[in-house]
Amino acid sequence: MTSSRETRNEPVLITEAQPSLGDQHAARKKRYVITMLIRIVSVVLAAIFYQTLWLMAIFAVLGTVLPWIAVVMANDRPPKKKLDVNRYRVPAPDRILESRPSSGRVIDSEP
Repeated sequence: MTSSRETRNEPVLITEAQPSLGDQHAARKKRYVITMLIRIVSVVLAAIFYQTLWLMAIFAVLGTVLPWIAVVMANDRPPKKKLDVNRYRVPAPDRILESRPSSGRVIDSEP
């Protein structure tokens, strides 16, 4: 029996890196094609429902606006991931003195 890891040729993602530019471009092209297909369907439906004026108007407006939306979506890159990075912050000087554990024994080098 083979595990699913052996059958896949894709590497395991271990970083928070952005997708490659090729992957981003392919996703944008796919989104553009889907939006334009919806536009074609809406224009055809507007032609079919020419006798029902309000329904035809909805499909016609959708068919008119969708090319602009498709271009804007195709030219937009994916949003950056907001990472909550755990960074070291130096405590304020007054907090350093307060947060030190007090030892019971004090050694003084002066006689």
